[in-house]
Amino acid sequence: MRTPIDLDELTDFFDHYGAALTTGDVAAVAGCYALPGMVVADSYSFTFTSPAAVALSFLGAAPTYREQQVVAAHAQLLDVQQLSSALTLVAVEWEYLDSSGNRLSGGQFHYLMRMDASGPRITTVISTH
Repeated sequence: MRTPIDLDELTDFFDHYGAALTTGDVAAVAGCYALPGMVVADSYSFTFTSPAAVALSFLGAAPTYREQQVVAAHAQLLDVQQLSSALTLVAVEWEYLDSSGNRLSGGQFHYLMRMDASGPRITTVISTH
């Protein structure tokens, strides 16, 4: 039996995830992932099987955000498809704000989410810039 997708819960999740990314809170980023997890892009893919591996993989992003003076991230949910009672595919376009209030494009991603008693968690990220 399928349960309806809670769009408010997904929005809250991506607000939390965006804040963790832009503040460099890699422990919070790691908490957003179901394990094992995977990131897929045109030229690479990698997996991680522990919270420490997730945190390590995102350590490299923090200097980039600081360099661009990114202070906030906003996720616009473009499409949400419930695949099963536990799996949901979410298309997201990210918009970042720098310290001067300028908007910066953050690209588009698809997130395969697993919904469980503790809420949504990312299982796979697909970069679709």
